[in-house]
Amino acid sequence: MAEQLVRVYVPGTVPMLAELRQEGWILAPHGHAVTPELREWYAEGDEEELEYVAFTRAAQEALRLLHADSGAARRRVVVAADLPPGAVRREDLELGASTVRLTGRIAIGTVAAIHVDGVDAVDDVTAAVAVVEQALSGDEDAQFTVDGVEDHELEWYAPTELDELSDLMK
Repeated sequence: MAEQLVRVYVPGTVPMLAELRQEGWILAPHGHAVTPELREWYAEGDEEELEYVAFTRAAQEALRLLHADSGAARRRVVVAADLPPGAVRREDLELGASTVRLTGRIAIGTVAAIHVDGVDAVDDVTAAVAVVEQALSGDEDAQFTVDGVEDHELEWYAPTELDELSDLMK
């Protein structure tokens, strides 16, 4: 019987996509997945809703990555990858947690989808990146700005479309 893979949502940036395209893999210390802690916290949610929570948390975390990389295009990136259970370790055992530690490379062959903000989100993402740390510190106005990014759905790309995203990577 084949080992069941774990869908992990990895927060990222456009330079991370360039690395994936050039190297065929990326390294990421952690991502978000449907964990037992998330499942217990969101007991009424079906699998699709739980996946959406993990995906949304990865998109939120991408804002912090953008804050740390002032040269990156102001677009959130989430890479959805299907990894073997041995490559994924639960990091936070708190009720509702979705954070997992990743123990190896994420090869292009494990990528199920790439999600990137469209051009219409750039202004709102830029504003959110500027205040994301204040939002995490409890600033309600900053949190309102960060929450505004959630109005933008990330665009979906198949891994085979990575070359089509090359214009973003320049």
